Amino acid sequence: MVYHITPDFDSYEQARDAFEWDLPDGYNLAHDLVRKHEDRERPALYQAYPDDRRETYTFRDLDERSNRVANALRDRGVERGDRVAVAVPQKPSNPVTHLACWKLGAVSLPLSVLFGPDALRTRLDDSGASVVVADASVLDDVVAVREDCPDLEHVVAVDGEDHPSGVEAFAAVERSGDEAFEIVDSDAETPAIIIYTSGSTGPPKGVLHTHGVWAGHCSAFYMYFETDVFDATYWTPADWAWIGALGDVLFPAWHYGQPVVGYPMGSFDAGTAFELLAEFGVTAAFLPPTAIRMLMSVDDPAEQYDLALKTISSGGEPLTPEILDWAREQLDGVVVNELYGQTEANLLVSNCREWFPAQAGSMGKPVVGHDVAVIDQETGARLDDGEVGEIAVAYGDDPVIFREYWNRPEKTEAATVEGPDGTVWHCTGDLGYRDDDGYFWFKSRTDDVIITSGYRVGPGEVESAILEHPRVEQVGVVGVPDDTRGEIIKAWIQPVDGDAGDDTLREEIRDLVRNRLAEYEYPREIAFVDDLPTTTTGKIQRRKLRERDA
Repeated sequence: MVYHITPDFDSYEQARDAFEWDLPDGYNLAHDLVRKHEDRERPALYQAYPDDRRETYTFRDLDERSNRVANALRDRGVERGDRVAVAVPQKPSNPVTHLACWKLGAVSLPLSVLFGPDALRTRLDDSGASVVVADASVLDDVVAVREDCPDLEHVVAVDGEDHPSGVEAFAAVERSGDEAFEIVDSDAETPAIIIYTSGSTGPPKGVLHTHGVWAGHCSAFYMYFETDVFDATYWTPADWAWIGALGDVLFPAWHYGQPVVGYPMGSFDAGTAFELLAEFGVTAAFLPPTAIRMLMSVDDPAEQYDLALKTISSGGEPLTPEILDWAREQLDGVVVNELYGQTEANLLVSNCREWFPAQAGSMGKPVVGHDVAVIDQETGARLDDGEVGEIAVAYGDDPVIFREYWNRPEKTEAATVEGPDGTVWHCTGDLGYRDDDGYFWFKSRTDDVIITSGYRVGPGEVESAILEHPRVEQVGVVGVPDDTRGEIIKAWIQPVDGDAGDDTLREEIRDLVRNRLAEYEYPREIAFVDDLPTTTTGKIQRRKLRERDA
């Protein structure tokens, strides 16, 4: 059965009213993403490497390779519900292992190759992973923490040579498995994947999602790529360990039978990015705002590169008007659509120019299929337009909402509230508001709000204003204690390369914020630093900035 989620309606309003989730009985992610496609010889993955190697994998290739790995994992004792970690960058063995797990009924666990030993130990031990498939670049750290993870029985190395004792080579493991595999019984509610939060506001938590999760991303994918999801080629530089790469690009593209470009870039490089976009004729890309700003440093990209790019999606922080203008002017009319989601419930709000105009700085409107509202944090009641409250999504039959925090039932319960009308909400922990036209606007994390002289200030909007200054590369804004005002606003600023920052820049930034926002929102303290603490997804860790100040 070929099943595609296509909320193909004449207008946003019609799609919102008419669309319903209706995943087939016996739904399985691996069947949906690779096995169902009638044209099994269609390219699914264009794999590139820094050494100029190029490979092409069809949907048949991915299906057969993941069959072998599923059999090999079963031979090593992996059963339904067991956890298998995947610490591999943008290489074929990454999605092949995920697909194998889902065919087997196991739960995959994506991990970033940027993690150090402490981060790996925490996640491997907490999840109880019995197998880890690890890239050569992270293998030493995995081996170093192996003894601290009592459930970890098998370590499989991707690439590299002369592996330590007790480590198997992925290629040999794959060859050991039979090519045929019958997918286990499953449905949209079967556990499929644990993704750990980035830890931007506290210790990372394991977020358990079910087989319905990637199908649940497809209505947003359909919106932010402007309803033109077929006959396309997709790419993102984001690490294939994160929901923003797996869920925003890779797996929805395969749901629609479309090819994705893979490239283990490491640190983002603007020139390499443009070369990849041109070489593979990428038409749609997910690019974090930081990556877009780095691309903006390249002069006349449309003249230098033969680009087929039509649409860019982006999220993680508000997009400034300059980014939208740059894409329109320098990339010959490319549309940039902002979106919003989180590990626990991804892609809830998005822009879609085909259906409604974008508002710079707004996350957009609720994605088709999701009941998103701004609610009172205590009562769960919906708030009126313009009122700031917690952004929440109703459970119902929504497939993108996580099942639970792994081993943390109290955290799961704390993120849920029932409203006076009986609606059960997942609370995102983000503050925002909806305007009269139905657009959503992000204010801050609930635990990042700064209360200064009685005013509630969201650091995100202050950061967005500061980022408009041409001498600023990155910024983190926090509240610090003050005897008179309770808190004052402090900005930690990373200037552009070669700029040390000075008092002139401090005053220009203060004036910029006063003029853009409000008198009480300007940073009374400004510190210049060489770099800012970030998660491996690039989010500023405001918690660490507060700790640094203390």
